Amino acid sequence: MYNVLIADDHAFIRSGIASLIEKQPQFKVVDQTSNGTDTYLRVEQGDIDILIMDLSMPPGESGLITTQRIHHKFPKVKIIILSMHEEQEYINNAMHNGALSYIFKSSPDSELLNALKHVVLNQSYVDSNIILTKSDINEINSAAGIDDNLKGFNDLSKREQEVLPFVALGYSNKEIAAKLYISTKTVEAHKAHIVQKLGLHSHADLVRYAIHHHLIDI
Repeated sequence: MYNVLIADDHAFIRSGIASLIEKQPQFKVVDQTSNGTDTYLRVEQGDIDILIMDLSMPPGESGLITTQRIHHKFPKVKIIILSMHEEQEYINNAMHNGALSYIFKSSPDSELLNALKHVVLNQSYVDSNIILTKSDINEINSAAGIDDNLKGFNDLSKREQEVLPFVALGYSNKEIAAKLYISTKTVEAHKAHIVQKLGLHSHADLVRYAIHHHLIDI
C-alpha cells in the first residue's frame, strides 16, 4: 500500500483526486494540504510515499520551489505534478527540480493513473500531450542551468527558505512564527540572515527577488 499526500489550494480538486485514488487498491490518501509550506511540513512528518501536487497554490511558496526542497531532503518521496500550466518552462523546471511525473489538469483521469503506475516503479511519466525534445531532456538533466539563478536561494538554510515567501508576501513576524511554530525572535533572525545572504537592502528588494525568481505565487 502506498501512502499518498494531495496538495492543491482548491478543496474540491483535492476531493476529486482523493476519490479517484481511493478506488485504486494499491494507494491510500493519508492527508491533504493547500500550500507549499504545509506540504513540506507534512512530508517532513514521514509516512508519505507519493505526493500529488499543484504548482500554483497562492499565496505562498511556488510549487517549483516546494518540489525542489522536498526532493532534496526526501528523495524517496515520488512527486507527481498535476498542474494547469502547460508551458514547457514549467514542465522542464518541475522535472529538473525532482518531479518524477508531470500531468495536465485538463487531461483525463487515465493520465494520473498512468503516472501512479509508473512512479511506483520509479519510472518517470509525462502527460501524453507533452512532447519532450532532446533540448528539453538535456535541460531537465542538467546539473546547472536552471539552478544557476537560484544559487543565492539554495544557499539559505531550510528554515530561511520557508520564511522568505511569507516575508515577501507581507506576513507579520507573529503570523510567520505561528505558521512555522517558531518564535518571533527566531523569525527576525532569519529575516536578517536572508537579506544579508542575498545582498538585499529593503523589503521591496526582497519582493522583487522573490517574484523574479518565481519563489512565490501571488
